[in-house]
Amino acid sequence: MNTLPAASFFSRLLTAKGQPLLIAGPCSAETEEQVMTTARGLQALGNIDLFRAGIWKPRTRPGSFEGMGREALPWLQRVKAETGLPTAIEVATPRHVEEALAHGIDVLWIGARTTVNPFAVQELADALAGTGVPVMVKNPVNPDVALWAGALERLERAGISDLAAIHRGFSTFAPSRYRNAPTWMLPIELKTRFPHIPLICDPSHIGGRRDLLLPIAQKALDLDYDGLMIETHPDPDHALSDAEQQVTPQRLGEILAQLKYRYRSSDNADYLNKADELRQKMDVADREIVEALARRMALVGELAEYKKENNVKILQLDRWQEIFSSRPEWAKKAGVNEKFVAELYKLIHIESIRRQTEILQRPE
Repeated sequence: MNTLPAASFFSRLLTAKGQPLLIAGPCSAETEEQVMTTARGLQALGNIDLFRAGIWKPRTRPGSFEGMGREALPWLQRVKAETGLPTAIEVATPRHVEEALAHGIDVLWIGARTTVNPFAVQELADALAGTGVPVMVKNPVNPDVALWAGALERLERAGISDLAAIHRGFSTFAPSRYRNAPTWMLPIELKTRFPHIPLICDPSHIGGRRDLLLPIAQKALDLDYDGLMIETHPDPDHALSDAEQQVTPQRLGEILAQLKYRYRSSDNADYLNKADELRQKMDVADREIVEALARRMALVGELAEYKKENNVKILQLDRWQEIFSSRPEWAKKAGVNEKFVAELYKLIHIESIRRQTEILQRPE
């Protein structure tokens, strides 16, 4: 388990449970009845750790439901009083922080549209300093791990050590089956920078559809995430916000029951010996890959020198198109994912252009 401070809210839950944290509740708190019905349904599941609800919901465009605001805060007080579930809401301004703490909200989170703005994050960090309240930080809307890391660092510098990061996916103009592309390598990179901060996946906002919740949640667990946040509503089809991605408490229970919780490792001697053997073989294969790349870049250098002697431009579009079409085909025949190889050759091409530019610009 992560090396979290012993007094950390998240550490206590993870240690006591021995399994990933489960956070659930409606996208928006719409009515007191809706909030309490959801909370009772989640309480009945017996494994939910934190009740979430949107109170202030500024949308991309005005005119849609933007939350009940301060009026809904007593409803969350009632949730905790009647079910015992700790409560969590999103805050975007210092006033939100003040009102949330005045109503005994247990955990706060900073949303994706706020994380993208360092000025707003700093204002929240200043407002949160000295409160001791646990804070979760969603990734920024755009795929920029530096902004995400920067938000966590601003909070840490304000003395807030009880932190968690929430991966809710990233906006993209490319066609995608997801509402927000998961871009899994970015949260993994964040985890390498902040191994002491729990990483929680939000399959609801990544998928944007109920049928995607289970596979996204399973992948997150397989990637050793520390928790899941899944939006839950007693009548999802009539929810006032994000209806397509919410599920009933009953359906949530079915999803959670289908998840497979895997071990981080195994004490089995046969497994350990075989895993070590395979990793050593991977090390050899990786060295061969690096040596092959070195040979290729040496050839790129020779070609650049020849182009320079003959006053030929760097980019030969026909040649690049031939490479980009043929290499994925080679990969397919070899049983390797074509898309992976296509992306790899984009990187190789970028480095080839850089190397050739360096040579052609070198003084005579």
